[in-house]
Amino acid sequence: MQRAALFGGEAQMAAGDVGELLVPYMPTIRVPKSGDRVYKTECAFSYESPDSEGGLYVCMNTFLGFGREHIERHYRKTGQCVYMHLKRHAIKKVPGASGGALPKRRNAKLFLDLETNGDLSGDEFEYEDEAKLVIFPDHYEIALPNIEELPALVTIACDALLSAKSPYRKQDPDSWEEELQASKHAKTLVQLDNGVRIPPSGWKCSKCDLRENLWLNLTDGSVLCGKWFFDGSGGNGHALEHYKEMGYPLAVKLGTITPDGADVYSFDEEEPVLDPHIAKHLAHFGIDMLQMQVTENGLRDNDIKPRVSEWEVIQEAGVKLKPMYGPGYTGMKNLGNSCYLNAVMQTIFSIPEFQRAYVGNLPRIFDYSPLDPTQDFNTQMAKLGHGLLSGQYSKPPMKSELIEQVMKEEHKPQQNGISPRMFKAFISKGHPEFSSNRQQDAQEFFLHLMNLVERNAVGSENPSDVFRFLVEERTQCCQSRKVRYTERVDYIMQLPVAMEAATNKDELIAYELKRREAEAARRAPPELVRAKIPFSACLQAFSEPNNVDDFWSSALQAKSAGVKTSRFASFPEYLVVQIKKFTFGLDWVPKKLDVSIEMPDILDINHLRARGLQPGEEELPDVAPPIIIPDDPKGTDFSLDIDESAVMQLAEMGFPLEACRKAVYYTGNMGAEVAFNWIIAHMEEPDFAEPLAISAFGGVDSTAAAGLGAIGLDNQPPEEMVAIIISMGFQRNVAIQALKATNNNLERAVEWIFSHPEPEEESEPALDVMDMENNVNANILAATGSEEPRIKDGPGRYELFGFISHMGTSTMSGHYVCHLKKEGRWVIFNDLRVCASERPPKDLGYIYFYHRIPS
Repeated sequence: MQRAALFGGEAQMAAGDVGELLVPYMPTIRVPKSGDRVYKTECAFSYESPDSEGGLYVCMNTFLGFGREHIERHYRKTGQCVYMHLKRHAIKKVPGASGGALPKRRNAKLFLDLETNGDLSGDEFEYEDEAKLVIFPDHYEIALPNIEELPALVTIACDALLSAKSPYRKQDPDSWEEELQASKHAKTLVQLDNGVRIPPSGWKCSKCDLRENLWLNLTDGSVLCGKWFFDGSGGNGHALEHYKEMGYPLAVKLGTITPDGADVYSFDEEEPVLDPHIAKHLAHFGIDMLQMQVTENGLRDNDIKPRVSEWEVIQEAGVKLKPMYGPGYTGMKNLGNSCYLNAVMQTIFSIPEFQRAYVGNLPRIFDYSPLDPTQDFNTQMAKLGHGLLSGQYSKPPMKSELIEQVMKEEHKPQQNGISPRMFKAFISKGHPEFSSNRQQDAQEFFLHLMNLVERNAVGSENPSDVFRFLVEERTQCCQSRKVRYTERVDYIMQLPVAMEAATNKDELIAYELKRREAEAARRAPPELVRAKIPFSACLQAFSEPNNVDDFWSSALQAKSAGVKTSRFASFPEYLVVQIKKFTFGLDWVPKKLDVSIEMPDILDINHLRARGLQPGEEELPDVAPPIIIPDDPKGTDFSLDIDESAVMQLAEMGFPLEACRKAVYYTGNMGAEVAFNWIIAHMEEPDFAEPLAISAFGGVDSTAAAGLGAIGLDNQPPEEMVAIIISMGFQRNVAIQALKATNNNLERAVEWIFSHPEPEEESEPALDVMDMENNVNANILAATGSEEPRIKDGPGRYELFGFISHMGTSTMSGHYVCHLKKEGRWVIFNDLRVCASERPPKDLGYIYFYHRIPS
């Protein structure tokens, strides 16, 4: 039966006319092939879906999805006329109708990967999934299935589109972990009321006494060992045997339960799954997820007193929080360890400059978007910003009496929160870490985002400029007392944690003794004591001179002791302050410093303003250190001489360890600052985090050099050579010109620079283009090119407006939330949950955001 056309009029036709009607459009109708991305669950420009009131239109040629507000734009731009309209109807069940725990669904194959709307009860509603072809511009509708009347090609295309898998499941298993799907058993799982309670520690397999790789069966509470699962842990397979004997389908791995979730496996479905009701299922056996934390030996710390664990304090557990709705209060779904992205993007789009650049320019961005808007950075930023700021996806629940009236016929689903699936898929494309479902460092993602904003800036306004500032570095030779001043661009002020300045050292010593005693006796740990560090001590540690390892003094023409101090050559509009909580233990295992630092609401750093060369100071001569190149570089076995202290500094920022080692090696052990620029320039490359492969300077190894020449420009010098010359104080374009002129001979290139004081100007525009085409970070261009860096200098007095907090033991695990100050009050953004904050934990944050106070 034909339904009324969604755009007002009705367009019906005789059955015999259907095939004839489609004939003119047959050349434009394609059958999805392997590798085609079919977007049948989400609009390319908005978060409309088949669940939305207007449904979703999928182009039968490009397989892009469009909501009702955006379909006309695509039709006008492409001339494509045939679309498949997908709509899910949620209908209240008739009283007395048979109903099970799962909602009844018709045409179940239509939306296999479409999630059930969370605000509908499966016991009260049933779903009707509807598909039809719509022909523009007259909006003729052809109901599906219609095998008898449709041409064979159209029938095949429709069937292939409806059965296509999610476009977010990538083919490369090394760069993407498939998204977990909710288990079909989760909602109907039967749990035996057998009185089983799981202790917080001391677990062992009930059949073989094994104490690792243990799984809790969620039906009867049996604790049994595994062996079949993907992590390769040892075991005797008793958990699988138990399933074969009893048929109880779901088990959770002990040691993975945190407030953010747990690893769940379905024996029946033979794959890892999501359990949306995991908290309830665990509570059945006496396990409170909010009290659980992963420990190195797999034991649990859930006897900690309330509001001591950072999981509870940061998420404000135990306090009734008032939900917030409306523009600017929209939550974001956690896609599986994507909370780092959610926290950063919520903060970014609370800043007016980013709101104006993307949401303010949304009509222009959408109108001029490429034919595939899912692969356009500015389109996806505008889409995300509009989703967060419009209020369209953050509406308060309807009052009960209104619900009763609406439910009499058909439920109109109300979407609260957005799923940034398309945004994450695009922004992480090609990145070995962000393209996975593993937890990541929010600070590293922030820099990755700024890199993309820089490269995709349109027009004169670049919103990332609000974070940019110049750092003046003063390096002094301790023997000759001569100095060198250099400047670089940065986005983040990194504050070291001054552990030696803790004000409660006696309490910390006593706590550590009690903790070790409890661990030895396998008792519950004592109440946590957190180190209290004054903020002034961290600021003092930032401003103190640091020793420069392996310093070469141009005044002495030899290695000498050197010290470096950093000051602000300019102050940014928005100051980002990172507390360097993450470090490495003696075994190189990442760990986090659990400290409390009382961050000020008003921050004044004017005393850190750079002063430049002072009267009486003498500059170090501009003399390059000698470059020693072996006579036969191709036959030389280069030893792996890497400054491990510089590697540690970079790794503490959150970058992959192997990437840090490559950065230090390819910049000639010239220090963490030079290596940091190398990382920013190369973090987009597929082998960014791959182990270091050493190659001789005589030739470029594409897997090791990772320079400009290795990315499609055969005439470009190796990047490691360029970086070494830049580290001597020369500009990037000069370094490239010199290497080109000397056939990539490093020693001759340095001599060429001194003999050619005036650089050739003709290559500057070409270099700019090449750098942008090869994804080199724009801050390097600004810092080393002829143009002045784009900065927004002003007073160094700031007010706190937001902070991102991390819970967990390292950047590789845990959970992120952010607190933002909006309309005079603090609000907590915890994925989909957005509430007024009662006790913002400003002392436990990881990254803080300050806005300049106008003078």
